[in-house]
Amino acid sequence: MRDDDTIGDQYAHEAPTGRSDDTPSSVQVGVLRGTEAAPSLRTRLGALINPLTRRPSRVALASGVVCCLGVAAFAGVQALPADRLDPVAAQPALTERAQEGAASRGQARTPVTATPTPAASPTASPSPTATKKAKPKPKPKPKRIAPVAGLDQAQMDNAKAIVKAGRKMGVPRQALIIAVATAMQESNLYNYASGVLPESQNYPHQAIGWDHDSVGLFQQRPSSGWGEVRDLMDPEYATQAFLSALLEIPGWQDLALTDAAQAVQVSAFPWAYAQHEWRATEVVEAILA
Repeated sequence: MRDDDTIGDQYAHEAPTGRSDDTPSSVQVGVLRGTEAAPSLRTRLGALINPLTRRPSRVALASGVVCCLGVAAFAGVQALPADRLDPVAAQPALTERAQEGAASRGQARTPVTATPTPAASPTASPSPTATKKAKPKPKPKPKRIAPVAGLDQAQMDNAKAIVKAGRKMGVPRQALIIAVATAMQESNLYNYASGVLPESQNYPHQAIGWDHDSVGLFQQRPSSGWGEVRDLMDPEYATQAFLSALLEIPGWQDLALTDAAQAVQVSAFPWAYAQHEWRATEVVEAILA
């Protein structure tokens, strides 16, 4: 038997449930050598071993808690980023972050101006008066004068056109009577086209004549310089052409109606105009009334 077995047996009564190998080897060596610290170590060892041996459940619980804490600590260490685990390796990254922060603070900031959203203006409901379009006033119908002096309506309308054109020129009443009497003799107050000039039939007309190239109310000839066919077929133009020629005759106001008309028309029957004087006068008075 070895000496350490004797020592183990000597203290076996103090830890009956424990094992001899639970005692640290350093303590055992100290006891064998008989050092001065042996009594105090034995006392401390007995105080430590006895409670633990008496409470095996507490020992197991303490061991489990320590193991759990160790696993949690290991997991926490694994979750940390590399720069936090290794201060030396993290130094460049920290320096770069610091430089970025300094640069961003040093740069001039562009103020952000919020563009206000225009408020939707309420749609004004159109007023009933605005939505209704004003009806255009109908043009007044020209006053239609009843025929007099044995004329029909077409003849009366042509006489009215002669008077209207003369009034635009501002000629006196006597010139209007001469013009109406001349048209009574030349065309019987109908707007004639010419069978010799087919072009004249392309314009509004009421009859067709064959007296050379004479056309219109006054039977004026384009070949004689009175104007273009399209113009002479217009009652207003034809009247103004006649009156312009009449006004150029010196003293026309003092001439007899037939002589004044003949001076303009140069007809083969110069006395024929006189027979229409009274009728022309009645028609002009009815139109001017």
